[in-house]
Amino acid sequence: MNANEIKRLRTESVLKELIPEALATLEDELLKGLCVTDVECKKGRYDAFVYLDKMAFDDREQAYILSHLKRVSRHLQNHCMAAEGWYRAPNFHFKFDDRLEYQNKMDRLFEKISKDLNGQS
Repeated sequence: MNANEIKRLRTESVLKELIPEALATLEDELLKGLCVTDVECKKGRYDAFVYLDKMAFDDREQAYILSHLKRVSRHLQNHCMAAEGWYRAPNFHFKFDDRLEYQNKMDRLFEKISKDLNGQS
């Protein structure tokens, strides 16, 4: 692991803590309660993809949340820069995390295959 990769991983870890803190300072109750599941910084740390837990949000609420997060993105960047003393913060790109749903679907498929195989033996 080289020095740039270590810096990127460190930045991801710090952002995973700072972004929920910054969200808690907002007035919007929907945004305050968002759960950050993961942060991935791209090479060079100019862009950070922030993955949010879908919880029980429907499509309309998800669209509302993403549009409002785009508006307050600069506030979130300023919070991160002030907290860490950074000169600049990555541009945030917010997405809802589908990986958990995908993993659960795969688990159900493997469970079904296992039952089918055990039933035939």
